[in-house]
Amino acid sequence: MTNKANIKILYTSDVHGNALPINYGTNEQADLGLAKYATLIKKTREINDHVIVIDNGDLIQGTPFMTHYVKKHSGKQNPMISIMNRIGIDAGVIGNHEFNFGKGILLDAIKQSNYPWLSANSLDEKTGNPYFGPPYSIKTLSNGIKAAIVGVTTHYIPNWETPEHIQGIQFADACTTLQHWVDEIRLKEKCDLLIAAYHGGFERDIETGKVTENLTGENQGYEMAEKIDGIDILLTGHQHRILTGMIRDCLIIQPGNNAENYGKVDVELQQEENGWVITSKQASVKTLEGIEADPVILKNNEELEQSTQNWLDKPIGHIEGDMTIKDPLQARMEKHPFIEFIQKVQMDISGADISVTSLFSNDSPGFSSTVTMRDIVTNYKYPNTLIVLSLTGRDIKQALERSATYFVLDPKGNLTVNPDYISPKSQHYNYDMWEGLNYTIRVSKPNGNKVENISYQGNSLDMDKTYHVVMNNYRASGGGNFDMLKNKPVVKEIQQDMVELISNYIQKHKTIKAAITNNFSVKA
Repeated sequence: MTNKANIKILYTSDVHGNALPINYGTNEQADLGLAKYATLIKKTREINDHVIVIDNGDLIQGTPFMTHYVKKHSGKQNPMISIMNRIGIDAGVIGNHEFNFGKGILLDAIKQSNYPWLSANSLDEKTGNPYFGPPYSIKTLSNGIKAAIVGVTTHYIPNWETPEHIQGIQFADACTTLQHWVDEIRLKEKCDLLIAAYHGGFERDIETGKVTENLTGENQGYEMAEKIDGIDILLTGHQHRILTGMIRDCLIIQPGNNAENYGKVDVELQQEENGWVITSKQASVKTLEGIEADPVILKNNEELEQSTQNWLDKPIGHIEGDMTIKDPLQARMEKHPFIEFIQKVQMDISGADISVTSLFSNDSPGFSSTVTMRDIVTNYKYPNTLIVLSLTGRDIKQALERSATYFVLDPKGNLTVNPDYISPKSQHYNYDMWEGLNYTIRVSKPNGNKVENISYQGNSLDMDKTYHVVMNNYRASGGGNFDMLKNKPVVKEIQQDMVELISNYIQKHKTIKAAITNNFSVKA
């Protein structure tokens, strides 16, 4: 009788610090988080003999829970790691946001893990070897089936991350590196199943192959599946998309973000004379809706969660006037008092008289009359620091033109958001607003010529003169395809993160008046 086997691969990607089933912005219970996922894994193992569990990166950063842990409790075990250890995952992958809190926090997390962290293309600059450990992991199941898991990370990280956070690490091309290790694994390990886990997404439509984003190298999923022979399953992430499909004979999947969903792959194999052969493979994305949270995980994190809630609910100041955001598009088309407030904080701490910021998300509510830490972290989601760059007027003009591509005109001639900023990944944070300059964006004009009447202190912006401009470290590194900002002279670095700077500013002034300076406009 022919021997058959069924393997279930379950994986998360872009969990972003969501340990518990709660939305910290609203403080309401939600169908998300690793505590619920743990219950799902336990039940799956109870009825299946062959289960492989993987996390695909961006695990340890993204919620107030994790921000508070890093600021106040980092001497204790990382809660995301303790949960993954309890779940018993087989491997994790390094994501780009793993570096946001600094290399020390990441290395501590790795030391605490009972599983390997994979990133074959994150290399030690001195030795050329993978920096974080083995490039791949082998799991041999009880029936002798041998599964290889190889991990790679988007190599675009140096375009975003603070240099000291990635000191000593070189990020090799993810696709080229994966090609090397797939060939190596197939030759040496004689595995029955090869899983590639890539913290990166797709640069092309998975069905048509049509280019869907700038081919910067940030996302190479399509190229990997199209060019590399020997990958049975390609697990992806980074873009926060939900998709499944086939590219050639490679099964691909991406399960969204925030542990709202998880990826599930069912693989059937049949034993033949020369070993096990895959007869079918199917991918699906499942929700955690209706699944009970693991009570042990809830209990273990009770103290940290209560400390987080106390920190979030502490009133730190008041707003005089209206600083709430009711229409995010309108808040990007004309000056909003919340945006002006962020600019003032940046200019106050840096001493620069030109400032750049974004409205990161359409979910940002702004500030109501009483401001708590919860309000700050809900609006300012990233652990950004500030950098003052010395930019020429020409650099500034190019950056303004880049932001101006955020808007397009719909068929009726109305202003709307460029679809490229919505799909395949929401990128509202890549539209910047400037303080200290006056300017007009004319959307109907061609790219590169949309920004008019740029002036500084009453005079036209001098293309050859240099100006000091404060912005977050992500943008200062050229993140968001702002290449004109890369490698520009650094005037000053402020190492405190913006959540702390905003909090300090409000506590210092106690009452903040909602005000606007109408320095820019967006017109058809």
